[in-house]
Amino acid sequence: MSLYDAWKNLSETHENQEAEIEFWKDYLNVERDIYRKILEEKTETVEGKVADLAAKYETSPEYFMGFIDGISESLKEDLDLDAIEADGEVSIKIDWEKLFYNMCAVEAEWLYTLPEWEGILSDETRKELHKKYKKSKTIVKEHKVGRNDPCPCGSGKKYKKCCGKNA
Repeated sequence: MSLYDAWKNLSETHENQEAEIEFWKDYLNVERDIYRKILEEKTETVEGKVADLAAKYETSPEYFMGFIDGISESLKEDLDLDAIEADGEVSIKIDWEKLFYNMCAVEAEWLYTLPEWEGILSDETRKELHKKYKKSKTIVKEHKVGRNDPCPCGSGKKYKKCCGKNA
């Protein structure tokens, strides 16, 4: 079984809802600590054996695989998650702006509000990325011409007596 399959099995198989909540609470704390250390060190590229990196960030290889799974959409180069093994080498090249934007997209406030971001992205850039995310989620409703509104063709007639007849 690959490390990615082990992670998926670990994250999806729980005895009951309480066990699932406890698992995610534990994992999210580990994930926050990994991000905190990476941001503190301003490490743009994390390289090494998965098992060694897991030890460096004080977690299990399965949890570190979960971290890789989570950050995979914010990397400069794609990773084949199924091919990653505990004793295999991995190179994680982080795109900071993409990472921050994706943290906003998954509403991970505990991650995008970490004080360690200050040394990597300026306050202005972070606000701009957050604003960009919010704007991308805003739905703009197009103006619909009502039956009794003036016709948009400019004839001066009501829409229902002009272009609306054929609609």
